[in-house]
Order: sequence, then structure tokens, then C-alpha cells
Amino acid sequence: MTGNDSITVIKGIGLKKEEALSRMGINTVEDMYMLFPRDYQDRRNVIRISDADNEQVVLVKATVTRVFNNRYRRKQMLRITADDGSAVMDVLFFNAAFLAKSIRPGMEYEFYGRIYVDKGRYKMLHPEMTKAGENMLRGIIPVYPLTKGISQNEMRKWQQHIDGETESVADYLPESVKSQNNLCSLEYAIHNIHFPESRQKLLEAKYRLVFDEFFIMQTALMALRGRDLTAAGGIAFSKAADIDEYTGKMPYELTSAQQRVISEIISDMESGRVMNRLLQGDVGSGKTAVAEIALFKAVKSGYQGVLMAPTEILARQHYTGLQKSFEPFGITVDFLGGRLKASERKQVLSRLEEGKTDILIGTHAVIQPDVLFNNLGLVITDEQHRFGVNQRSLLTRKGEKPDRLVMTATPIPRTLAAVIYGDLDVSVIDELPAGRKAIVTKAVTGNGRNEVYDFVNEQLKSGRQGYIVTPLIDESEVLDARSASEVFDEISQRFDEYRVELLHGEMKQAEKDAVMDRFYNGQTDLLVSTVVIEVGINVPNATVMVIENSERFGLAQLHQLRGRVGRGAHQSYCYLINEGKSEIAAQRAEIMEASNDGFYIAEKDLELRGPGEIFGVRQHGIPEFKVGDIGRHFKIMEIAGSEAKKLLTDDPLLEKAENQKLKEKIKSCFSESFTLAI
Repeated sequence: MTGNDSITVIKGIGLKKEEALSRMGINTVEDMYMLFPRDYQDRRNVIRISDADNEQVVLVKATVTRVFNNRYRRKQMLRITADDGSAVMDVLFFNAAFLAKSIRPGMEYEFYGRIYVDKGRYKMLHPEMTKAGENMLRGIIPVYPLTKGISQNEMRKWQQHIDGETESVADYLPESVKSQNNLCSLEYAIHNIHFPESRQKLLEAKYRLVFDEFFIMQTALMALRGRDLTAAGGIAFSKAADIDEYTGKMPYELTSAQQRVISEIISDMESGRVMNRLLQGDVGSGKTAVAEIALFKAVKSGYQGVLMAPTEILARQHYTGLQKSFEPFGITVDFLGGRLKASERKQVLSRLEEGKTDILIGTHAVIQPDVLFNNLGLVITDEQHRFGVNQRSLLTRKGEKPDRLVMTATPIPRTLAAVIYGDLDVSVIDELPAGRKAIVTKAVTGNGRNEVYDFVNEQLKSGRQGYIVTPLIDESEVLDARSASEVFDEISQRFDEYRVELLHGEMKQAEKDAVMDRFYNGQTDLLVSTVVIEVGINVPNATVMVIENSERFGLAQLHQLRGRVGRGAHQSYCYLINEGKSEIAAQRAEIMEASNDGFYIAEKDLELRGPGEIFGVRQHGIPEFKVGDIGRHFKIMEIAGSEAKKLLTDDPLLEKAENQKLKEKIKSCFSESFTLAI
């Protein structure tokens, strides 16, 4: 049996089981043994019934004395009595009358489950039950994620079958990496992650597998980004190109945080090394001003610059602003988007290739093959998490080792940024411009909805605009949440004297842009939308936002949405209508009410939800972690990142013989759309 074999070679997997496993993404033997347990049960010791504490999870061995069916509160109940000599225990199963035929009084069974003790009587509900000495797993027992039609016992049997018959698993880590970090073999790790012989061996297995996930991820991302790990071969932008000429004429003073970040970027640009820098800044912190200064530096040094934004309307806003800012300095700015006429596009491309365009602003249209630069020196990506890693890489390849600046208004915890962005240097704007008013945030239940909308009405009467955000486009049978369509109908009736429009992700791009244009120009008073406005444009007159079913959103996403208001001089408000009853829902509401600090909120979001969807979207083409947890395993991640950097410094393209298995493993882990640089 090999890892590439179909799962049907495993005893007990027929057509139905194959279909069920396929829903879990398990199609080969390797897929099966790479399905790691989500938890473990300690079944190393059998205890006497009389020694059990109330609500303790235990393994007991007892003889069945009686089996009978009766009813309890209209439910059919199978009752079994079992005696181990120390006490008698009732074992109860609801709606499981069929089990009675397979249970024999007088035989000894093993029961694993939570025991309840009440006035000397012992009871177990729905335990795992097996004949003593038959097919009963002892020790530290795996608990697997499952799907309908698959039981724990089945999954354990299949894993045992693989464990005993699969050919030796090929270890892809170079021997030098394993020895330097005292890592066990991959075969040892896989065996002990499924059937650990001790707690120590389980820890050794987990460490190896966590290390692997972080190491593979960071090696791939570092290679993809093409970072020059020897710190050579980039552009040395002219020190004579003084940015003071530009900053001295800006209509506002830069914050100390902006000045610090600009200093870091300019130092990179003048160094002769390829700049790979992530610029983080909360909503309204002034990232665009920093980008302007970097672009000015590039152009004055004789190079072109490009800024890519995720939506046409956001790109056009950048274009309008930069064109106005750069015109007095004789710097030419062009725009490239999907809606340009063919003749206009041709002219833009011609000017760009001839070097007559200094700065190009656009959407993903700028990465098309026919977009050719004359001398590209600086690449800037705005709201970069909205682009797949491949898109960002394609843009960088349009120049000869251009400097690269990626920007995000979604504050990212240090731990998460370190793994997602590998070896990028990080700059943080952690200060808002003077005079900016904090957004007043209030969490209410559905019972307070009328009062919230009365306040919205007051804002509209005073000439302001507002957003109403929902998690869904249409009604869902699965989620009990208010849809955008449903809310739009209600809001249109309630605010019939105002101009109300609907915006969602399934609309054509031209339709979405038209709706946002009207809202931006003040032709629409109230915009009902899904999260499509999360990355939006600056509408200073919008002062109020209502987020329906706020419990459906992550904290980081709520903060990003909230940032659509508070962009002007007027006091702004955000209301979170929370239908959630859980303790976590209440915690999230409290955090949002208490803080406008995006970095604090991002850290809390990571604590509450984990890293999975912290951005609201996954990084395209990047595999998810199975055992690694960025928060808990940060030290391992740092070690793995350091090892990845050392490996690529020695062998940037993984060409050496000892690195070939690793190279193939990396390629197999990433989607086909993820074009590796190795």
C-alpha cells in the first residue's frame, strides 16, 4: 500500500464510505493518514465504578446483567445494567433499540464515557461500548473530525490498517534541518500523532508536524516573493531626490508615526537592496500620504511607479487624488481599469511603455501581459489581502527587481503577519491624525432596532448619509440572519422619503461602481450592503453605520466595516445589532464598544477566533494549517522561519539534491494557481 493508492484499498471502505470520505477531501491513502486527530481520550487505565467522581470521563469494565427497552419522556430508551463487583451502573441509550440484539447479558464489556453519580447511583449516557478484549483501543485514543456516514470506530480501524501496512513514508525535510532542530522522523511523527505510545511521544510528533507546516509555508512564500536573501541587486534610488520638496507643500502636517514610517521606506529605497515592506495602518491613519511620498521619491530618481487597488472605484479615487497632488511637480499620472475604452487603453499603454507616464494607478488590469513599463522601480499594492499572492508576484515581475510596498488598513497581529508575510519588513502607522474623532460604537439586541433606526433618521435629516450592513445577500435556510434583500425592502419602506440603494457582491462590477458613485456624490442617502463595502471609498459625509447580525462577523472585519464612517469632520456612529446569545458574542460586543484601536481589536480577534479567516478572505492558493496554531506555536513558527531563510540563502531555488523532496512537497501543498519562484 502506498500513499498514492485510492482509499478503496483500505479494508472496509466501499462506494458509500468512499463518497463520504471524499466530502472530507480524503481520496488517497496519504490523505487518510494526513487527517490528524482533533483531540485525544486517555484510556490507559480502567477504574472501578465505585471510584469514579461525578461527571468524570472514565473507562470501566463491567458485566452486563440486564438489557431492556422502556420509554422516558416520550423517547424510546435502551437501559443496560452493568456490574463490576464494586457497584452497579445504568447505561442509557436513547433511540437505539437496535443495540439490544447485539448485547449479551453475562458478558463483560468496556464502557468509555462521562459517569454521573447521584446518591450512590451511577449512570452513563451514550458511552462508547465494546466487548472486553475485542477491538477495544487502549492507551491515548485519537478523536477525528468526521462527516455524516463515518463513525469514530471506523476511522480508527482504517487508520490502524494504514499504520500497519503503508510503505515507509518519504521524509521531505533535509537531514540538516532535522538534526539541527532535534526533529523526529516523519514516519515516527505520523504514527504517534494517530496512536501515541505516550504523552512524550505525542508531543514529539506534534512538534515535528507543526514545524513542518510553518517551515513549508514560509519557505514557499519567501521563494515566491523572490526576496534577495543576500541583500543585493536592487535599485539604489537617488539620495539627491529630496522628498522635502513634496512634503513641504502638503496641506497638513505628518504625524510622528508617518514620519517614522517614511524614514524606514526611504532608507530601504536608497539602500540598493530590494525593498519588501508591509505598511500597516488603521483606517484613516494616512497610508496614502506615505505611498505618495514613496512614489515621488521613485519618479524623482528616474523610475516609474505603479499602485494597484482591488476595486475600480477605489483605484479611481487614488488616481484623482494623486493626479491633483503631483500635477504641480510635473509628474504624470495615468489610470488603467477594466472599463476603459479600447482606444483609451491603447493610449495609456503606449504612454506607459514610452516612459511618458510616471505613475500608473489601476486595478488588477495592470498585471495583464500587454502592460509594459519603461523603467518600473516601485510597486505598491493597496488593501493587499484582496489580491492572491500570484497577482502580487506578477506585478512585481514587470520591473527589474523593483522595490515593493504592500499596504493594508486591516491591522494584523504581529504573530499572524509574521507567517502570512514571511520575511517582509513591517512598518506600522500606530497614530491617527490630530483632531480625528473616535467613532461612537454601541451594541444593541434586536429589541433595540427601532431606536437605532430612529437615530439613523435624525442623521439623514441633518444632511448626513449612512450604511446598513448585513452578512447575507438573500435569505438563508441555514443561517438565521437578516439578508440584504430583506433589509433593503424594509428600509426602503421605512425611509421612503430618502434615496435608498442596495449593493452586494453578485452584482456586475459596473453596477456596483455605479451604486458607489452615486453614494459618493451624495445622490444616495442610505446604502444597504453586504461586506462588499469593507474595502470602499472615502465618503466624508457618511456618519452612521448599522451592522445587522454583527455576531456573524469577526472583530477585525467589524472594525474594517466601521472604518467606512468617521472619515469627515462630523461625529460618527456605529450600531451593532447583535442577535447572538453566546458569551463570546457578548465579549466581542464589549471589545468593539470599548476600543477604536484596530491593532488591539485584531489581537483580540486572534484570541477569540484563531487565524483562519481573520481577513474575511483566505490568501489564494495557500494551504491551511492542520496542527499549527499561530498564537500557541509562535516560537516554533519563528524557528521554522529562521530555518527557511537559512535554507534559501544557501540554495535559493532548491536545486541541491538533498532539497528535491522538499521542493516537490512544497509544490504539492500549494494550489496550481500558486506559481512558485523555485
